[in-house]
Amino acid sequence: MTSLDSFKCCRTLKVGSKTYAYYSLPIAEKNGLKGVSRLPFSLKVLLENLLRHEDGRSVSKDDILAFANWLKNKTSDRDVAVRMLVDARFLREERDGTFARNSRN
Repeated sequence: MTSLDSFKCCRTLKVGSKTYAYYSLPIAEKNGLKGVSRLPFSLKVLLENLLRHEDGRSVSKDDILAFANWLKNKTSDRDVAVRMLVDARFLREERDGTFARNSRN
């Protein structure tokens, strides 16, 4: 699924023969997300995730703007959806019980 990219910050990076899409926070800041360069790193990661998955339904432009507004009060009354990519090896280890055994070592 393609992001709506309301902040026009989608960029591409070519590595060898592969091309990757990423969402530039400095560009997003210039295009309306004022101050996000001052966000804690953990919130920057979540913000990039929201930018990547902006679809107008599960992630809206207002959800993304809430991150910039967080800087004013260091709090928010808004819940936002975050999608996470989980490595298939982790899921397989969790299912097989090998994760618990491996994590004790």
